[in-house]
Amino acid sequence: MSANITDITKDPSGFVLLSDVIPSIVQEIRYFSTYNFVGDRIDGYEEPCAILTKEAARALKTVSNEMLVQGYRLKIFDTYRPAFAVKHFVLWGIEDQDIRMKPYFYPDLEKQELFLKGYVAKKSSHSRGSTVDLTLLDMKTGKELDMGSPFDLFSEKSHPDFRGISDEQYENRMILRNVMLRNGFAPIDCEWWHFTLKDEPYPDTYFDFPLSSEYLRR
Repeated sequence: MSANITDITKDPSGFVLLSDVIPSIVQEIRYFSTYNFVGDRIDGYEEPCAILTKEAARALKTVSNEMLVQGYRLKIFDTYRPAFAVKHFVLWGIEDQDIRMKPYFYPDLEKQELFLKGYVAKKSSHSRGSTVDLTLLDMKTGKELDMGSPFDLFSEKSHPDFRGISDEQYENRMILRNVMLRNGFAPIDCEWWHFTLKDEPYPDTYFDFPLSSEYLRR
């Protein structure tokens, strides 16, 4: 369903701060930093905090509980993304000259291909509030599991079923994928880190409030 003006809202009442629900998470909210595929802090990212719908947060808490028993913590890269942050991506895509971050995030693609191949969406499921980008941290080492490619590397190497990686790297991807599927999240075919709650509460609504704990608690 395509969004029109009635599908967009700034009402955060159905959302929670993820750290309030899952205190054990580690957060590295990339789009608050300049280390992302654009190279600037993204519009709408006022705080480096993870925000999700209440339903997605509850499901992810069950994921976290399962992983803690196995010795892993969840590391969050992105959750809810304001619709105007997505607009920032689109405007960046139109500006042909800016390819500062190409060597790090899309070395084998032209930036316009990021949209054509589905790595960057002109309307993102993240803006519906029940999508999360994440990985796993090994509690013994304090390091991320080796997934064979880093977060937001836009490449075939990041496809969940890519087999040009080691058996251990592939198995690590499957640990994450399987626990997310068991707890009601659906994957996509081009990013091992990306999952959306299957029964998302707002399947046709795109939210546009800033990423801000203060705004959330108004």
